[in-house]
Amino acid sequence: MFRYRITAVIFGFAISAILLRLLYWQVLASDNLVRRGEKQYFLKLEVPASRGEIRTSDNYPIVTNKQAYLVYARLPDLEKSPKEIRDLLTPILTDDYLSKTASESARLSGFEEIENRLDEALNAQNLIWVALAHKVSSETKEKIEGLNIKGIGFENEKERYYPEASMAAHVLGIVGSNDTGDPTGYFGIEGYYDNQLKGRPGSIDQERDAQSRPILTGLYRPVDPKDGRNLTLTINRTIQYIVEKKLAQAVEKYQAKSGSVIVMDPKTGAVLSMASFPNYNPQNWQEYSEDSFKNPVVADTYEPGSTFKVISMSAAINEKEVKPSTKCDICAGPIEIGGFSIRTWNNKYYPQTTMTETLQHSDNTGMVFVSKKLGLNKFYKYIKDFGLDSPTGVDLQDEAQTSLRPKNDWKEIDLATASFGQGIAITGIQMVRAVSVIANGGNLVKPQIVSKISDGDKTIRIEPEIEKKNLISKETAEIVTEMMVNAVENGEAKYFLPKGFKVAGKTGTAQIPIDGHYDPNKTIASFVGFAPVDDPKFVMLVRFTEPTTSQFGSETAAPTFFDIARDLFAYFGVYPGR
Repeated sequence: MFRYRITAVIFGFAISAILLRLLYWQVLASDNLVRRGEKQYFLKLEVPASRGEIRTSDNYPIVTNKQAYLVYARLPDLEKSPKEIRDLLTPILTDDYLSKTASESARLSGFEEIENRLDEALNAQNLIWVALAHKVSSETKEKIEGLNIKGIGFENEKERYYPEASMAAHVLGIVGSNDTGDPTGYFGIEGYYDNQLKGRPGSIDQERDAQSRPILTGLYRPVDPKDGRNLTLTINRTIQYIVEKKLAQAVEKYQAKSGSVIVMDPKTGAVLSMASFPNYNPQNWQEYSEDSFKNPVVADTYEPGSTFKVISMSAAINEKEVKPSTKCDICAGPIEIGGFSIRTWNNKYYPQTTMTETLQHSDNTGMVFVSKKLGLNKFYKYIKDFGLDSPTGVDLQDEAQTSLRPKNDWKEIDLATASFGQGIAITGIQMVRAVSVIANGGNLVKPQIVSKISDGDKTIRIEPEIEKKNLISKETAEIVTEMMVNAVENGEAKYFLPKGFKVAGKTGTAQIPIDGHYDPNKTIASFVGFAPVDDPKFVMLVRFTEPTTSQFGSETAAPTFFDIARDLFAYFGVYPGR
């Protein structure tokens, strides 16, 4: 009897184990088994989605798509040898590759790369279908079709197309491939809004036989792709054209290492133009080094030099520590602080100079006087309030992460030099946003590149954003504006001011720190300003790195600023006398 009981228990455990195993396979693991089975008798093809367009503010497609083709091979259907097919296709695909590049020297490397890729694909083991080339042109497709190679086929693809060539390249970014070969946006708009632009690919599941051939009467399951969303920029195509043309001419004229310009609406933060030179052509981005793609306006930090004086002066006036008529009682000569001697840029000194004259003469000693009146706590607070200790949040992928040193690390000399823009690093877009506070009457706005996101019939508008209201009073903004107008009309840049126009502005010349010291022969020259002063339509920063014809912003950046401003006045309908 005991033996029967033991046997019954063993059988009971065995049956329970079998039932549990059946429960696992039929219920818990059923979905996985179905998928594994479908892989064996379904042929799955991906249907790519079209990437969304990027349009300028006048709805012109500055980035769109054009028809292209994927070339593929069904290996079981090939009647020619892999070597024969490789030798036939390599010259045609090389010509297609070269048609998208500007350099004939790329032929040899391109030929070898394509030949090796075809060899690898055509000799693949255990594969039925292989991709041979992506995004070939219609002309290339026709040439390959003319070879009548059985087993070679084509699928529709879309290729990024730039109707305005390199216009706004640093704003737009590029489209390359990620680690899995999928089209992916990098840098600029393409990188920041990649998830919005790329869409969602579709697929086709086709039942197949043992030889991987489609069964005409078998199951057919299509899933339509979802195309990417379209973006409308705040970039004004006319202003962008003006800026890029003038900037390229100026970089050559002043023999600068590089140059950049940003034009922004100070009331809304809408970026009307952003350009840097040298630039690149996003259609042929493979020809350029990776350093070419970053946007210097948002990605590069620099010491702003004397343009920063308008920020320090705004803080002191807003705190009522000084007035435009306040006289400096320490400006008769160099100022000694902590073993350092602070001098004026031209070694000229103005005893009892007023604050208005301090900006006019770009007097470093006068700014030391301002910083002493303001004190570190207030000065540090205003730097943060003006948004100069953190990124602006502009919708571009490559904005630099800036930050201030902890306040406890600052010494008396740091406060003094920071008041005239030395020893503090910011980006161009931070500088433009800070000066916009003065131009718009006291509000800190968020810079903005995209104004609308469109998905079929649905459009999402991105409204302007004010991050801080009344950062400085309207009265302070008006006072500093008049001081900046005086600096333009009576300062070093007065010779370039268009007759009959009032512009608020400030020049800047900053030496470049190298290996712990400042290089006396290398500077960053800049000019920042806005106009018309009674109702500003734009705030603009012009910046050159290492100009060689002159080191000074008053002789390089200022004339470029006013050269661009003349055309902007005409565009906005601003006439002399206003």
